[in-house]
Amino acid sequence: MRIALCQMTASTDPKENLAAVADQVRRAAREGARLAVLPEASMARFGVPLGPVAEPLDGPWAEGVRSVARETGVTVVVGMFTPAPDGRVANTLLVTGPDVEESYDKIHLYDAFGFRESDTVAAGTRVVTIDVDGVRVGLATCYDLRFPELFRAHADAGATVSVLPAAWGAGPGKRAQWDLLVRARALDATVWLAAVGQAAPDPAADPEERTKAPTGVGRSVLVGPDGTVRAQLGSAPELLVADADIEETERVRRAVAVLDNRRL
Repeated sequence: MRIALCQMTASTDPKENLAAVADQVRRAAREGARLAVLPEASMARFGVPLGPVAEPLDGPWAEGVRSVARETGVTVVVGMFTPAPDGRVANTLLVTGPDVEESYDKIHLYDAFGFRESDTVAAGTRVVTIDVDGVRVGLATCYDLRFPELFRAHADAGATVSVLPAAWGAGPGKRAQWDLLVRARALDATVWLAAVGQAAPDPAADPEERTKAPTGVGRSVLVGPDGTVRAQLGSAPELLVADADIEETERVRRAVAVLDNRRL
């Protein structure tokens, strides 16, 4: 499976961001990608009120993403915000493509490092997988990365690939934790893991300096099912297209049968 990791910096303007998403997907298609993964909060960056920008899954922003998916024939995974019944919003991944129409609401909310995502965001409840060209793919978002059970649930549902759009917060040790956790989750579940972060708003900024909102540190990465990094970006906006050998997942699972050997 050829996967495009579309690392971008979202602004506060959903229309501007939709144009950037469309550009990234078209570039991914030109490089032969079948799956294009964009960051969490691609609709609008964190640090602004989310209620006014949230739209339903049949709203104009999502329809714009569907339009470019139809145009290119690429399956797109992109972060947006949708209204929640209690007045908050859901941190939603829209998934749309030739044979796919699905969404995932972030289960684990970022109530950590001084942030309180749950004040404005309602948690999702569903583990979601999709099928792209016969390959099952699990969906996760940012803070979900700290919870290995979700990625094992993807594997239990038949996934050989997981994708993780993110807007990882800067701060002391945070970039190192990102690098470690992405590799660990791939190894926990013996899946390919494509983790796509928001690019740092200022690529020259010190990633050890905490920001007011989790606006990204970049470092998008494709990790193999054996936990090794196969390709990775830096902190600036960039497109990375890489191939995931799905048969390798089965070879690794035969060699290191952690899913079969579980006792708890």
